[in-house]
Amino acid sequence: MSEHPHDKLQPDLPSLRPGLAQMTAGPWAGWYRWEPVDHFEEHAGPFFCRPDGDGIECAFMPEAKNRNGGGNIHGGALMTFADYALFMIAGGMDTAVHGVTVTMNCEFVGAAEPGKLLTARGEVVRAGGSLVFVRGMIAEGERNVLAFSGTIKRFRTKS
Repeated sequence: MSEHPHDKLQPDLPSLRPGLAQMTAGPWAGWYRWEPVDHFEEHAGPFFCRPDGDGIECAFMPEAKNRNGGGNIHGGALMTFADYALFMIAGGMDTAVHGVTVTMNCEFVGAAEPGKLLTARGEVVRAGGSLVFVRGMIAEGERNVLAFSGTIKRFRTKS
């Protein structure tokens, strides 16, 4: 357990979820990242997000550290990014969802290479009282790399 409670899906501030800090300089200017840092996601990523029309776009620039033995991006790195995207798509920039991943399904549909931007977009298929169902796609440019879907079990927040 971390010394800092970590759940990307915390109650909202008036316009943005707590924990999303906007980057103001560098190649990620205008994007948001999670703060305080999730140490595993920081090591695997870092991952970023931004509003995209009615939804959210997530992004990841894989590096050499993310390669598998064949030189492409490791499936575990892609699945970690997919799990991040699952929660960001479920919560968006303005909604509150506390929860954990119950299921996640991934289909590898193409290889990804280090140094090429990966993006993830998706949709909430259904949001009930305790479960949120999400599906999405990770792409490298116009080429799909990983299809994913998952279910998040909501936690009720204590007032």
